[in-house]
Amino acid sequence: MKMLALPLLITLLHSPICLSVTVSSSKPKVEVHEHTDAVLSCEFRTEKDQNPRIEWKKKGKGVTFVYFNNKFTGHYAGRAKIEGATLTIHAVTQKDSGEYRCEVTASEDHVNLGEAIVTLNVLVPPHVPSCEVPGSVFVGVGLELLCKDKLSVPPATYRWYKDNRALTATADTLYSIDTSKGSLNFKSVSKLDSGMYRCESSNSVGAPKSCVAQELKVSDYPVNTAILIAGAAGFTVLVLFCCICVCICRRRGCCRKSKKTKSTKSYHPSPPPPPPIRNLKHYKQTQSFMI
Repeated sequence: MKMLALPLLITLLHSPICLSVTVSSSKPKVEVHEHTDAVLSCEFRTEKDQNPRIEWKKKGKGVTFVYFNNKFTGHYAGRAKIEGATLTIHAVTQKDSGEYRCEVTASEDHVNLGEAIVTLNVLVPPHVPSCEVPGSVFVGVGLELLCKDKLSVPPATYRWYKDNRALTATADTLYSIDTSKGSLNFKSVSKLDSGMYRCESSNSVGAPKSCVAQELKVSDYPVNTAILIAGAAGFTVLVLFCCICVCICRRRGCCRKSKKTKSTKSYHPSPPPPPPIRNLKHYKQTQSFMI
């Protein structure tokens, strides 16, 4: 057995070892604040090729080049640098977030292509949210106030204030708050809900931001409006009542049309025909005529 293992070991020692280019990243997930520098690490090792080709690509809706043919492309030109295969992007924004791929091609190696993937997430502090507060509403209506900050990363959470006092929804309150959507919902507003409302957005990146407080007025329906509503309701009830009466009448046959009687005309007999004229051959003169 030892005699068979020795030739095999000698053969392995003398045979060439097939190595390939290897690519890796010491930090595959990178999180940085907006307007700071992002370092996307990429380390490689080749078998023979001392001058491999290095490329960086970004994956989005499609694949775009970041570094190609020894130069930066698109909006990365003038705001990025490369050292070895490590990429540094200056003053990153939310548009720079995404998945990046480092590719190293060593044409002289047996397996000549290697790649590493780095994910960049740009953190954005809260921005001033947009707040939707109507100027005035009537007592008893349902109402929803909305607040939204579309730019913060991670997504913001929201808090509503009335007259500079934070609102907290409980089982006893007549409103509810969705802190993730930024909505404040009233089932039925009353005059006590009048006041100055504002919303605040916050996340783990920066200081909270608030919109300008806006006034909400809750008032009774005006007298004229109440009269119009009552009149419209009464008219609707009257129309429905008439329709029901007509339907009942038709079912009972009260609304059937009576048949028209034939009109009688007075009869006048035609006069008798004149007596026929007798034949002149049979006419005899009975009297003499003198002139």
